[in-house]
Amino acid sequence: MNCQEAKDLKRDEKALTYGQILKQPSYWIKSFLATFFIFIFMTLAGMFLSIFDFLDPIGDALSGYELTDQVFSNPQWREVPPPDENILIVNVGNLSRREIAQQINILNSFQPKALGIDLIFRNLKADTLGDLMLADAIANTPNAIVYQKLLSPGDVDEDIFYDVEYSNPIFNLGNAKPGFVNLLNDEKADAQQFEIKTCRSFYPKQYLYDSLNSKVDTVYAFAVELARFLKPDNVKDFLARNNDEEIVNYSGNIIDYGKTRLGTRFYALDTYQVLDTLFTPDLVKDKIVLMGVMGSSFDDKYTIEDKYFTPLNARQAGRANPDMFGVVVHANIISMILNNSYIDTMGSTGSYIAAFILCFSNILVFTLIYYKLSEWYDGLTKLLQLLQALLFTFLIILAFHLYNYKLDLTLAIILVLLAGDVLEVYYGFVMNAYCGVMARIKKLKK
Repeated sequence: MNCQEAKDLKRDEKALTYGQILKQPSYWIKSFLATFFIFIFMTLAGMFLSIFDFLDPIGDALSGYELTDQVFSNPQWREVPPPDENILIVNVGNLSRREIAQQINILNSFQPKALGIDLIFRNLKADTLGDLMLADAIANTPNAIVYQKLLSPGDVDEDIFYDVEYSNPIFNLGNAKPGFVNLLNDEKADAQQFEIKTCRSFYPKQYLYDSLNSKVDTVYAFAVELARFLKPDNVKDFLARNNDEEIVNYSGNIIDYGKTRLGTRFYALDTYQVLDTLFTPDLVKDKIVLMGVMGSSFDDKYTIEDKYFTPLNARQAGRANPDMFGVVVHANIISMILNNSYIDTMGSTGSYIAAFILCFSNILVFTLIYYKLSEWYDGLTKLLQLLQALLFTFLIILAFHLYNYKLDLTLAIILVLLAGDVLEVYYGFVMNAYCGVMARIKKLKK
């Protein structure tokens, strides 16, 4: 569409009816070009504004927040579920290796279905007897899943890991099988145990290069390996989803003194409760038992080692205290698999398509308002933008609540909120500037 056609359309649209305008090809072309301009504008603006992220304290406070967190943390959306009787979590606290060995032997005497040890024993200690006791306890555990941590992937292929961390070999004897304990966090992939981090998702499986046999092995997550002992068919169905990354459908926590919601989801035993056998056999028999560090004791409110922010955090914005230990995150993943309670996502392609369709639809409407109801333009467009933003926000929460489906309409909402003002810039400045330049070029040619 050239400048003369644009002028003719602007003149004619005052006299034409809405139906007649919709039949004009130039109207659709102009709206499409305006939509394209808004995408370019948003991309450039995003690149420019990212330079000033350090000046955005509000953004920093909300950086770990997502709309769907409301479903997890708000009692109006999600009721407190009953305890998951398939899982028991045991705290090892600051126990010595011989005391951890005693815990394992006591738990094994009550015949758990599987025992997951989310602990690393890198080096041998001066207490040789303690090391031997622990190695023997793990070796004599029928279904033990032990610590494995995948380190940074290689530069050649980012999908394959070339380095891995295990406990000392004497603690991986017998029936012990590794499962990688890596959890995804929003901050950085190589965050240390003591660093503050947010966990929303995990990798069900990864690929590890076996240098001895020169081949690539498929390795599975710690929680996936444990769930396989109780419900192998569920694990098979879960892996058949073939998602590289899965969102954790958090169902609860252990008691954490007001830092979290749903704090009665999992049965948990403190260090002394296992050593003194202060529990009933049915709490362990045929259950998946997880062992990990959850502070020196359940009264310890200050330990943040291997502790994450999650959507269950009692304070969503500007959070100060992480709410869930890593071993409890693994328990949530196991519970999710055992109950076939997964979260599906829209995906980036669907997000871009939805954003384009919604933006283009808004431009079509705003263009009509711009030419037919110019005196009402600012008020009408702002009202429509606000109503749509509220509607999309509600739809995101509702879809997550009812269907465990995570709509990604963030880009669509941003584009809708930008559409009205940027469209004015496009029609009032860009088009006029373009037509002015073209007019001068024509004069020079003459």
